[in-house]
Amino acid sequence: MAREGGGLFAGFRVLGRFSGHVPHVLRYHGRHREFYLSVAVGRSVHTYNVNKLGLVAVSNALPQDITCLAANCMLIFASYDNILHAFARNKEVVHTYEGHKARIHLLQPFGDHVISVDVDNVLIVWNIQSEEEYLQMDFDKATFAVSAVLHPSTYLNKILLGSEQGSLQLWNIRSNKLLYSFPGWNLAITTLEQAPAVDVVAVGLVSGHIIVHNIKFDETLMKFQQDWGPITAISFRMDGHPIMAAGSPIGHIGLWDLEEKKLMCQMQDAHSTAIPGISFVPGEPLLITNGADNAIRVWIFDGPGGTGRVLRSRMGHSAPPTKIRYYGQNGEQILSAGQDGTLQSFSTVHEKFNKSLGRGSINKKKSKKKGLKLDTMALPPITVFASEVAHQSDWDNIVACHQGYITCTTWNYQKNSMGVHKLKPEEFSEHKPIDTYATAVDISTCGNFAVIGLSSGQIDMYNMQSGIHRGRYGKEKAHEGAIRGVAVDGLNQLIITAGSEGLVKFWKFKTKDLVYSTELSSSPSGILLHRDSGILGVAFDDFSISVLDIETRKIVRTFSGHHGQINDMTFSPDGRWLVTSSMDCTIKTWDLPSGCLIDCILVDSAAVSLTMSPTGDFLASAHVDDLGIYLWSNRSLYSLVSLRPLPADYEPSLVTQSSTCPVQDEDMTGDEETCDEMIGYVSPEQLEEQLVTLSALPESRWKNLLSLDVIKKKNKPREPPKVPKSAPFFIPTVPGLIPRYVAPEEENDTQSKVVNLGVLAQKSDFYIHLEEALSTNEYTAPLDILKILGPSTIEIELRGLAPEGGGSTEVMLSFLRLIGMMLKKKYNFELAQAYLALFLKLHLKILSSEANLLEEVSRLSVQLEETWIRLQALFNQSLCILTYMKSALL
Repeated sequence: MAREGGGLFAGFRVLGRFSGHVPHVLRYHGRHREFYLSVAVGRSVHTYNVNKLGLVAVSNALPQDITCLAANCMLIFASYDNILHAFARNKEVVHTYEGHKARIHLLQPFGDHVISVDVDNVLIVWNIQSEEEYLQMDFDKATFAVSAVLHPSTYLNKILLGSEQGSLQLWNIRSNKLLYSFPGWNLAITTLEQAPAVDVVAVGLVSGHIIVHNIKFDETLMKFQQDWGPITAISFRMDGHPIMAAGSPIGHIGLWDLEEKKLMCQMQDAHSTAIPGISFVPGEPLLITNGADNAIRVWIFDGPGGTGRVLRSRMGHSAPPTKIRYYGQNGEQILSAGQDGTLQSFSTVHEKFNKSLGRGSINKKKSKKKGLKLDTMALPPITVFASEVAHQSDWDNIVACHQGYITCTTWNYQKNSMGVHKLKPEEFSEHKPIDTYATAVDISTCGNFAVIGLSSGQIDMYNMQSGIHRGRYGKEKAHEGAIRGVAVDGLNQLIITAGSEGLVKFWKFKTKDLVYSTELSSSPSGILLHRDSGILGVAFDDFSISVLDIETRKIVRTFSGHHGQINDMTFSPDGRWLVTSSMDCTIKTWDLPSGCLIDCILVDSAAVSLTMSPTGDFLASAHVDDLGIYLWSNRSLYSLVSLRPLPADYEPSLVTQSSTCPVQDEDMTGDEETCDEMIGYVSPEQLEEQLVTLSALPESRWKNLLSLDVIKKKNKPREPPKVPKSAPFFIPTVPGLIPRYVAPEEENDTQSKVVNLGVLAQKSDFYIHLEEALSTNEYTAPLDILKILGPSTIEIELRGLAPEGGGSTEVMLSFLRLIGMMLKKKYNFELAQAYLALFLKLHLKILSSEANLLEEVSRLSVQLEETWIRLQALFNQSLCILTYMKSALL
């Protein structure tokens, strides 16, 4: 997902999305010898293996939600609006077919071709490889509106079309001829399915009838009817049992015995919504269904009575999540409460670790007897909840408030079920108040106590193990208005509460005494405590946010910038960032130390809940009318992100919601554009001329220059090296850190038998450049050579500058001017000091005897003294400030 908005968070993937209203596709992979299930989820196609229901591939995202899905042995065909795409390897789009003017609603792969029908009744046959139209057929909507397509088995080049008027037509596509028209049953056809027998087709009607028809002789073999509305899908069992399954719009499945021509059994509430896709796995007693309730189920028929039981399933919320929170400290589970009344746990690692804790119920036994549809004992959806991992294996560790309900429920994460306690004040045990309900909840860090706030202003404490009421804050009420938030600090010392009348109160945890009360600028809508740092975020009804320090009990930061109700807040693990979401469809990140807005994301659907991972790697968000939980990766962990304040008039551009798969590589290149100036920055050699700049060389290159004789003595071998019997051949090299071979002519020059010091002492590159610098006054080249040499080589080079070493006083003068240039420019400062110290140590006698050298040295001395005096003053100033800051006076 390319990031057009803020640069701190990048869309990663979505959790908890498994199925939609599009029928699934079952495919057989010949080489793997395995069945695969493809399901359209939003803009992507998920592919699962049937034997484990494990996710094996997620396709790249299409620009819009997929509305139609089909597949052959090689490709998956998916359409949105009027465009058809073909996916290869379950991943990338390899073909695009454009030509329809209206939305495609039917697809049928057909050998080397694929057939698509749009809602304007235009049928196009496409050549799969060339992407060209092979044939286009227009039908009159008034007489034959195409509603179902089937290629009957063994019928070469022929397709069977069903219509909303009830008639059927058999066409030869190659010759473009209508072969036969079936009068039908004067009822709209919803689905066509090939039976295991040749020439036999099952026709599903809008009335709930299923007609098993022989299309060769135009004869009806058998007729069934279900009472649950139109037939949504049909499948035949292919493992030797003559059974047909049919789906319905209300989630029931009917199983029909084709030999005895009667209903064998019913699988009621297989899904809580319509069943668009139903298919038996060939050769196995397995039935796969998917529903618009965001669930995929694999049923096995191995019990008495012919009914199936759930073997494997993948399911998320069937209604949008309302509250999400990370569970525990490892950042691997997200607890999510949805409008469907369930509490679920989604894993950020792998879908096999997902689990559902079930629906809230007043009486679990009665709920089980009545079933999902008739359950009058079901509790309303959870609005807020709190969890704690301490003592999770000993007793219930999640407390939840329900919409408009006074009783809070406990849940057990280990047992994956609702807990044993119903927490509500004793005075309401006999009668249920109409206008009083639980609004806020928190659990202590130790996992022993739950604190619950009510809309009446009461705050009660309960024991998590026994469910016993442990007291109330305040005489009767803690606040005059409804409780908008409660928070327990990390050490069970304080409880912070916020009321709608505009007060924040601090209470002693054990004695329940009021410690402090402060008035806020307006009515708070919610509070959030970061326990580690003692920072309290307060969201207000006027769309502003304040940050309160619970140590000093003062408001330390105030942020304004949202233009809608603030839905949720979350802190980063280190407490530096506060991330807020609002009904203005933005997610904003505020930097607390600087008090600035550093990131803003504009999404097309407002985030109703936010939570940040305890490890800081992901931000999770749940959105209005969206079943998924979206993960945003924290880019500051793995790339250079500018955390500069955004301007007050910053207008974020819309960020597309991330798809089910992690963001693609090609999109990541767009991310880097936001920080080009940071990535391209290279520090100059010297920031400013008046600053003293050190070289970046390691200390070993310059620090030991004055101690080389001591080092040599220490490293002297105890016995002389032994000469090997046959010395190997070595090519002579020039000494230095980077070895270079001696040129052949240099080697030949040294072969003279007459000792000639001038010939023996070959001029080095450093020496030559120093000589040239006398005339050009350019000292960069000799300095660069010195910087790449090792300490012992530097000493040899400096020794060679003196006349007895083969040098001259002019070159020595040039070296002193090199040091003077370094001191003047104030760069490589420590190198200048080290080189000069070694030079003085080696050549002190010559320097004192030569007048021109002495004059240059005295000039250097003055220059050095001035620089050191200025540096000393700066050092002293810094030390004074440091000592003052460290002192206890502050």
